[in-house]
Amino acid sequence: MNEPSSVENQTSATDKLDRTATAREQIEETPKTVKGQLAELIRALGTADPSSREFLLRVVQPGLAGLMDGSVSTLAPIFATAFVSHSPFYAFIVGMAAATGAGISMAFSEALSDDGALTGRGSPVVRGGITGFMTFFGGSLHTLPFLINNLHLALAVAYVVVAFELVLIAAIRHRFFGTSWWLSMVQVVGGGALVFVAALLFGNA
Repeated sequence: MNEPSSVENQTSATDKLDRTATAREQIEETPKTVKGQLAELIRALGTADPSSREFLLRVVQPGLAGLMDGSVSTLAPIFATAFVSHSPFYAFIVGMAAATGAGISMAFSEALSDDGALTGRGSPVVRGGITGFMTFFGGSLHTLPFLINNLHLALAVAYVVVAFELVLIAAIRHRFFGTSWWLSMVQVVGGGALVFVAALLFGNA
């Protein structure tokens, strides 16, 4: 067998360096001003292309992480409060407090865990804002039904809202990340079910 010549080895090495340089060039520097960061977000939103790496990393991924956390993690305190107190108003207050706390926590977590310089995920402030807002949105959405005075009616409406949230999460994963629809449903609903079991255990303790 013929061994590769030194010229071929040099060419291969040059190609690898070129590809590395190209990959580095694709990672844009994070704008240093708030105006620049907002312009970056608007540009990513304007792309709205599921195949766009910028759109997925800077908008969809942080938003999905927030929606998943808010929709699932707040289930236990909200429903446990409703079960143990039999008061829709108490459940509403606990739910809004949990959604607010989770939103703040997730915003800081996303912003401080990655400055975007190495990963190309964009501004940490913008990503943190997206994650925090979507966390609060997910947590507060199934809290609103507890403004209804009748506990049984409030719980029934909340169950429907939770089901909508879980289907929405599965649909986003399927649409933008190519996850199998049924696999996504099983994973998301399974996670929600585990948290709801925790609510039942604490709410009936």
